[in-house]
Amino acid sequence: MNEKILIVDDEKSIVTLLNYNIEKAGFQTDVAYDGNQAVQKAESTGYDLIVLDLMLPEMDGMDVCRYLRNNQIDTPILMLTAKDEEFDKVLGLELGADDYLTKPFSPKEVIARIKAILRRSTKVEKSNFSYIQIGELTVYPERYEAEMHHKVITFTRKEFELLYYLAKNKGKVISRDQLLSGVWDYDFVGDTRIVDVHVSHLRDKIEPDSKKPVYIKTVRGLGYKMEDPS
Repeated sequence: MNEKILIVDDEKSIVTLLNYNIEKAGFQTDVAYDGNQAVQKAESTGYDLIVLDLMLPEMDGMDVCRYLRNNQIDTPILMLTAKDEEFDKVLGLELGADDYLTKPFSPKEVIARIKAILRRSTKVEKSNFSYIQIGELTVYPERYEAEMHHKVITFTRKEFELLYYLAKNKGKVISRDQLLSGVWDYDFVGDTRIVDVHVSHLRDKIEPDSKKPVYIKTVRGLGYKMEDPS
C-alpha cells in the first residue's frame, strides 16, 4: 500500500496507538497535534485520508473539516469523537466528514473503517453507459459529476457515490443497511443516521423543494427510492 494517512489528535498516547496500528496495516502516516497543523499539512500534502479528532486545540475538528471542504479539499475524513452525542455525529457528517468513530475504539475497527473508506474513494466503477439520465438530472459515473438543467452540481465524494448508487438502482427500494453496504462498504449493520444525513444533503442539491422530494423518495419503514419525476 502507498496510501498516506494524516493522524490528527492532541493526545499523544492516541497518536502513538493509531500510528503504530495504521503503519502495521501497511499505510504511510503523518501526524498533527492541533487543528492549525492539520490544515497546513492537508493543504500542502496530498493525503489519501485524514483521521481527525473532534476535540483539538487551536482549531477543533469541526472547524478543520469545514475549512477543508470550503476550500475544495475533498480528502476523505474519518472523524473521531469522545462524545456519544447525536449532535456531534450529525454535524460532523453535515460538514463533510465521510465517517465517524466514537472513543473508545479498537484499532481493528479503525483499520476496517479506513480500508472501507479508501476502497470506496478509489474505486471507479465501470458502467455500460457514459451517463444516467433521470428527469433533468444527468449523472456521469466515471467523471464523478452530475448536472441539473445543464449546470454542474458540486458534491462531496461520498454524496456523489450515494447519488450514483441510487441512480443506477432507479425504481428500486434500497434499505439503509443496503446503502451502508453498497456506499460505505460496511459488511455489518451500522448507524443508519449517516445515510439519512447524506440523503438530506443530496435533496438540498437536486430537489426543486427538498421538503417535498420528487427524485429521492422515502419509502416509510423500508428505505429510499430514486424516481424519475417526469
